[in-house]
Amino acid sequence: MSQPYWQGVFPAVTTQFHQDLSLDLEATARQWNALIESGVQGLIVAGSLGENQTLDPQEKRALVAEAVNVAAGRVPVLSGVAEMSTAAACQYAVDCQRLGASGLMVMPAMVYKADSRETLQHFRSVAAACELPWMLYNNPVGYSVDVLPSQFAELTDIKNLVAIKESSANTRRITELRNEVGDRYALFVGVDDLALESAVLGIDGWVAGSGIAFPRENQYFWELTRAGRWDEAREFNRWFYPLLKLDTHIKFVQYIKLAVQEAGLGREWVRAPRLTLTGAEREQVLSIIRRQMEQRPVLEASVQ
Repeated sequence: MSQPYWQGVFPAVTTQFHQDLSLDLEATARQWNALIESGVQGLIVAGSLGENQTLDPQEKRALVAEAVNVAAGRVPVLSGVAEMSTAAACQYAVDCQRLGASGLMVMPAMVYKADSRETLQHFRSVAAACELPWMLYNNPVGYSVDVLPSQFAELTDIKNLVAIKESSANTRRITELRNEVGDRYALFVGVDDLALESAVLGIDGWVAGSGIAFPRENQYFWELTRAGRWDEAREFNRWFYPLLKLDTHIKFVQYIKLAVQEAGLGREWVRAPRLTLTGAEREQVLSIIRRQMEQRPVLEASVQ
């Protein structure tokens, strides 16, 4: 593994907007700082949770530039790469490198359901466009393109491909990937409610979603797994689980942004076609968030 910092919690952060839905970099920066102070090992901006596809090109680049400025070397800053074409993805990768990003989280080309040859060529092209290390985001549930363990074996010659975000929701993949490619890639789980199971099977990191509303608890949970304190991790997971499930719904952005708002770390405003939650659905999600907040466990000062 060529980049030693590719381990630990790399939260995918929300993009904060003003009520008129213009980009609110100041509010987004407050969220970044809260996460960094909680002990995360990296930040991922402009991912799926960051509403990448609703941001215009200038906004994405402004977001990356500001994240690099706010992080100020405290943690690496990655950007999601989720473009409609391979050419646009390559150009964005080049621009992220110019803006000082530490790495990338690269998705397949959006909308088109590529076959395996097209999929691998897309990733190879982005890899060749810049020198930044990057994580391949495999999410067949969300993006209808599945990169199999055998295909990751085909990609091992790409030196700057250093990590996998595995979001197939199939924990068998953890073992299958280890058996297929060993420790060639840093392996991250990308489905929140499978974090504990994935940690047991052997991962290097977690691209956290729901936990951005509860950064101290999220980091504490991760550290319990690193310390092998499995009984405590299981107990903690029972409390955390209803919140982690917010990450697994089609409206995960709205659900998590509502949690962020309840925690005082941002606002729930989203860009269309998403709409903020209303009515019974909003009350149901709020009841989950508020109940778990009331039952928050007391954390130790540190996990050894």
